[in-house]
Amino acid sequence: MAITTTWSVTSMTHMDADGGVIKAYWTCNAASDGDPVYTAVEGGKLLCTYDASSSDFIKYSDLKESDVLGWIYDSIKEGEETAAEAKKRVEDNRTARVQGQIDRASTQAEGLPWSS
Repeated sequence: MAITTTWSVTSMTHMDADGGVIKAYWTCNAASDGDPVYTAVEGGKLLCTYDASSSDFIKYSDLKESDVLGWIYDSIKEGEETAAEAKKRVEDNRTARVQGQIDRASTQAEGLPWSS
């Protein structure tokens, strides 16, 4: 049974005047491909600060989801982690949770012994 992870930006808040993003909400969803489907989700809120006069400023209307996910990966770093390592850590954690659900389900059965 394969487990896949999907990152999503679920909502953002921006300033009308200059298009600066001030909040981004995100999820990382891990899901199995079997029946039943097992899932584990982690999510959060990124509070953003910006400088609209900066050369790397991207206004709201020009953003791509990949831009915002890059900010999110950078914001979840722990210690000396890179953004890619932080992303992998979250994905590995969610995948392990799904695998735990699969493992537990494979050792359990439901029913009544007197019913057939």
